[in-house]
Amino acid sequence: MGSDIDRERVAKAYGRWAPVYDLVFGKVFERGRQSTIAEADRIGGRILDVGVGTGLSLSDYSRTTKLCGVDISEPMLRKAQQRVRLMGLSNVETLAVMDAKNLAFPDALFDAVVAQYVITAVPDPETTLDDFIRVLKSGGELILVNHIGAESGPRRAFELAFAPLARRLGWRPEFPWTRLVNWAARHGGVSLIERRPMPPMGHFSLIRYRKA
Repeated sequence: MGSDIDRERVAKAYGRWAPVYDLVFGKVFERGRQSTIAEADRIGGRILDVGVGTGLSLSDYSRTTKLCGVDISEPMLRKAQQRVRLMGLSNVETLAVMDAKNLAFPDALFDAVVAQYVITAVPDPETTLDDFIRVLKSGGELILVNHIGAESGPRRAFELAFAPLARRLGWRPEFPWTRLVNWAARHGGVSLIERRPMPPMGHFSLIRYRKA
C-alpha cells in the first residue's frame, strides 16, 4: 500500500511538537499510556518502546523492566535523555534515533514491543508492523494503543475532511481497523489477543498481538 505520509515531514512535525508535547498530550493520552505499560510490565524482560518521544512513559515502567526507546525525532529524544538522567532511570538501556520500519536490532530480541500512538504517524504502517514482529521473540507481544478511524457515519466524514491538515501535523486520522485485520491475515505469524477501547470517547484502542 502506497505511503501517504512523508518520513521527513513527520520528523519535522514532531520536532516542532517537542517543546510542548507533554503539556498538550500528557493528560489526554495518559490512560492509553498507562494501560500499555501495565501490559508490558506484566510480560517483563526487555521491552522496545517505539515512538518513545519525550520519554513521558519511561518512569512509569517497573524498574525491573529493561527498556530500549527509539524515535524518529531527535529533539523529542533529547528531552527523553534528559528525563532519564534527571530521574536516574538505570533500566533504560538505549535511546536512539531510528526509523520504525527499519529497526537496527537483531531478530527476536525483545519480549514485547510497545508502540503508543505511532501506527497512524508512520509512512508505511504495514511494513512497520512487520518489523515490530521481526524483533519480537516467539511468544512475545506487540502492544499498540492508537486512534482507530470510523468505518462509516459522521465521524468518518469528519476524519476524511480533517485528514489533509492532520498530515501536516504528523498523522492520519482516518486509519480504519480493517487495515490491521488485513495486515495480520497477510502476515500470518501473529494472533490478535485483545482490542480494548480507550479514552478519549473510545475512539482509541489498546491492541495486543502475540507472535507465533
